[in-house]
Amino acid sequence: MVAINCDMGEAYSIYRCGDDEGIMPYITVANVACGFHAADPVVMRRTVALAHEHSVKVGAHPSFPDRDGFGRRELKMEPGELTAAVVYQVGALTGFLAEHGMPLNHIKPHGALYGLASQDETVARAIAEAADVFDVPLMGMANTMHEKVWGKRGRGFIAEYYTDLDYRADGSLIITREHVAYDPAIAAERSVRAVTERLATSVDGQDIPMRADCVCVHSDTPGAVDLAKSVHDALTPYLA
Repeated sequence: MVAINCDMGEAYSIYRCGDDEGIMPYITVANVACGFHAADPVVMRRTVALAHEHSVKVGAHPSFPDRDGFGRRELKMEPGELTAAVVYQVGALTGFLAEHGMPLNHIKPHGALYGLASQDETVARAIAEAADVFDVPLMGMANTMHEKVWGKRGRGFIAEYYTDLDYRADGSLIITREHVAYDPAIAAERSVRAVTERLATSVDGQDIPMRADCVCVHSDTPGAVDLAKSVHDALTPYLA
């Protein structure tokens, strides 16, 4: 069984990012921004309410304190400082979850924090300490420091496959500052393959091992709603 997740609630004040309302019907899990790279209290509350309306589970999507760079710039932080920053953000989200009697489902770091934790054991452990406070699983990439550190916690590790990003032959993601349009049919076909065969296709056509407990769609990819619908329809027989 598999889940479909999406990073959401990344608007701020009068600024909009992604079509959360359009995508929410096609996902089962939302990773909600917690204020450090995007979102504000009103946006967080609205996003949680929208997820509740659609019976979508909610996880926290904390980041480095980098609103100007949308959390996509690496910052040097001491481990204890980083743990505190994650606890602070997740704690804020749990207040809005409590309003609807919803549990926190998981934590998935955002942007540069996610990427750095996939390579740096110290950063991965600092995030794990924060997740231990809330006793929830962490979501990340298999075959990286995410799985090595977070998979040993005893609280569960959720490995995700990206439907709208490309992979190198070594299994690493090709991450760009802006998401480009991705063919919904190809995304759907490859998502099913990742779930059923545990294989992905690299940019040079090679098969690479892929654990996919969940698949991720991005709300700011051009044509995101159509892509999310295609992936959802293709994975319906396998949804948890």
